[in-house]
Amino acid sequence: MILHRVAVLALDGMAPLDLAIPLQVFGSRAQNAYQVSVCGPTSSVSGTGGLSVAVAGGLEVLDAADTVIVPGFDPEPGAPREPLPPAVAEALAAARDRGRRVVSICTGAFALAEVGLLDGLHATTHWQHTDELEQRYPAVHVERDVLYVDEGDILTSAGVCCGIDLCLHIVRRDLGAGVANEIARRMVAAPHREGGQAQYVPAPVADAGDTGLADTRAWALEHLDEPLSVTRLARHAAMSERSFLRRFVEETGTTPLQWLVGARLSLARELLETTDHSIDLVAHDCGLGSAANLRLHFRRALNTTPTAYRRAFSRAVAGANGDAG
Repeated sequence: MILHRVAVLALDGMAPLDLAIPLQVFGSRAQNAYQVSVCGPTSSVSGTGGLSVAVAGGLEVLDAADTVIVPGFDPEPGAPREPLPPAVAEALAAARDRGRRVVSICTGAFALAEVGLLDGLHATTHWQHTDELEQRYPAVHVERDVLYVDEGDILTSAGVCCGIDLCLHIVRRDLGAGVANEIARRMVAAPHREGGQAQYVPAPVADAGDTGLADTRAWALEHLDEPLSVTRLARHAAMSERSFLRRFVEETGTTPLQWLVGARLSLARELLETTDHSIDLVAHDCGLGSAANLRLHFRRALNTTPTAYRRAFSRAVAGANGDAG
């Protein structure tokens, strides 16, 4: 297998979690398609919270990378954002000139914007910094209410944990939903989250006695082939329907129906990749009912058909029974 080389560029002021996310996702034992390295402009990089990281590789690591990831980094509180070291700016620009994929997590978008990699593109960053990004770099189309933005070979994520969403999206794009879902399960993370980062803007804190719905969502994922009404979900959560709906939106940023459609599409993608089940059976097993309904949702969400998706990503036995598209 030819390894896809991922270089994670650590800069002073880096956010430790932002640095750890790509190491966890692309270094997962669920697959071995990636080779991950950490590099930096110096042998030791300072992070927030007093953490320092010894960096084994220099900027030359970027020369061999297929994907370059810039985790979030911030100046000291109250200090202005300093320009990138010239060597870092040159290395990032050179990576892009070589046609490499360049990715930012959280405020790492400022590094990409400074080098001009985001000019004319849509991009995002942490909601606390979207105004600053827009003001400093007017050529960037800043998206305020998304978890990440995919512009082909340039990808940006919103704040912190949205880096997980983006990295799983990259794995899904490279290797398919089955591998991404397995990594997500190992990380105990959602394979795909609906909604945008507006749901994380400060809001009134929920009552301490309220019960989270993680168990109910996990239960629903095990019963996607069954009818799952709000009434049934609320009953499982031991809540009234009204309270359940309110809490579900608070926790996920989306409605139960939208969340279920996303979960069922994710399962459908995995089944198309890993089985030779007919399109009708896939639709039944993921809870979307019929092949026609599955096609409808695939077209809306992915702009393709189940058959075309299987042709592109399937690792199942050739000659699966399918639809005509």
